Amino acid sequence: MKILKLMFKNAFRHKLRTTLTIVGIAIAVIAFSLLRTVVTVYNSGVDASAADRLITRHAVSFIFPLPYSYKDKIQQIEGVDIVTTANWFQGIYIDKDQFFARMAIDPETYFLVYPEFVLSKEELNNFKKERNSCVIGNEIAKQYNLKIGDIMTIDGDIYPGRWDFIVRGIYKPKDKTIDGTQMYFQYDYLNERLEKEAPMRANEIGWFVIKIKDPSRSADISEKVDKLFKNSSAETKTETERAFQQGFLSAVSAIITALNYLSFIIIGIILLVLANTMIMAARERTREYAVMKTLGFSAKHLVGLIMGESMVISILGGGLGLLLSFPVVDGFGQAIPKGMFPVFYIEPITIILAVTAALSIGIISSIFPLIKALNTKIVDGFRFVG
Repeated sequence: MKILKLMFKNAFRHKLRTTLTIVGIAIAVIAFSLLRTVVTVYNSGVDASAADRLITRHAVSFIFPLPYSYKDKIQQIEGVDIVTTANWFQGIYIDKDQFFARMAIDPETYFLVYPEFVLSKEELNNFKKERNSCVIGNEIAKQYNLKIGDIMTIDGDIYPGRWDFIVRGIYKPKDKTIDGTQMYFQYDYLNERLEKEAPMRANEIGWFVIKIKDPSRSADISEKVDKLFKNSSAETKTETERAFQQGFLSAVSAIITALNYLSFIIIGIILLVLANTMIMAARERTREYAVMKTLGFSAKHLVGLIMGESMVISILGGGLGLLLSFPVVDGFGQAIPKGMFPVFYIEPITIILAVTAALSIGIISSIFPLIKALNTKIVDGFRFVG
């Protein structure tokens, strides 16, 4: 108990220095948590991918459309359960800063393939009945204060013109890892207008989503789909939803990798900050350690004293940083457009890494002072002036 009391007293002997060290560690932990959260949320779409879903897109690039007529041919392939379509629409809602996914879909099949978007039966039926109706995520409804029956007006960019949509459904994500920031409307509404205004672009979609009966046959079915359209004017590339998501994020993979490395560099900075504090403290107490050795304190007591002091500072700094990380990350998530980071929360792995880092740094930072204190002879300790 005396060692424990002495350990806490030593930790706060220089209150300003210790306080600044704790604050520095806390800031570093907050930065680590924020960067790690950015990395994990970017990968959340990949992690949420279903094993029984395949994506068929144009073989050259995702930006090229496919004929809508491919749908019936894909449906006939053995092992295919349901085929649905999706088409990127985008456009501008309110202004260019309001980003969230806006897509034209097949209302009859899309929500069967994506059961994680929970929509009531009544809302789904109303959505199917009205050509210019739309379904939005609950996060979008909350952000723009939208409710059933409201009109969303979008200025087209990929598809020019003014587009008016009536909100007939608000879906809820099945869990917090699912994107609640998307808008869906009927593909027929888009296609009928294209047939009148731009016939060359009609009857084309962005990609097909294929729900298969047996996930273990994904490679076999993918090969059959692509073989079906080989040497056609629009060849296809079919892959698992996970592979598709990874390819979609490949454009920013270098940035995400850099952020990942940077988050761990911050851990190194915490180590240097605390190590510097502990070295200074050990140097100042060289004569004290000599006195303690003279009084009969063993190496075990010195280890507990020095390492304990380091652990007190690291745990306080890490705990404070982790506590403040939740409101900081939440505030960051509220400040950025919902569509950019649809899901933004601290995952358990980030908390585990932060706690492990704080404990490890407390131990590592005490190693050099420990070696010096244990190896310094009593006589040399009394002669030390610093």
